[in-house]
Amino acid sequence: MKVTRVAKPEQIEAARKWYLVDAKDQIMGRVATQVAAILRGKNKPFFTPHLDTGDFVIIINADKVQLSGKKAEQKKYFHYTGYPGGAKFELLKFWFAKNPEKILAHAIKGMLPHNRLGRKMYTKVKIYVGTKHPHEAQQPEVLTLG
Repeated sequence: MKVTRVAKPEQIEAARKWYLVDAKDQIMGRVATQVAAILRGKNKPFFTPHLDTGDFVIIINADKVQLSGKKAEQKKYFHYTGYPGGAKFELLKFWFAKNPEKILAHAIKGMLPHNRLGRKMYTKVKIYVGTKHPHEAQQPEVLTLG
């Protein structure tokens, strides 16, 4: 008979780590998918889909992330204000110019579950423009994405 194993709360908290990801010259979608998997905890042997078993991730150099293809000129983000005629479209290159970490955050958030568990997982990612971050006390492990 097969037994389904569920991660225990003390097992989850004891195994939480902090990772540091350098997004410089990395492709945005690849960074987002791998970070989302770490936030969910899919890299752990005791992954449980209905629990938050993931780790914390710090992303630096979000402004130096690469986009594949012609995404900067062609990709549009949609927002609806709720009013008639309130459909707003904005190109990725304008988002990137104003707030480069917002693009990476939007991509990662879309890859997490769309419920309260996903919102809790999303709080564990910290995205910064440049190389400085205020999380040195957590002693993050450098994670090379590949």
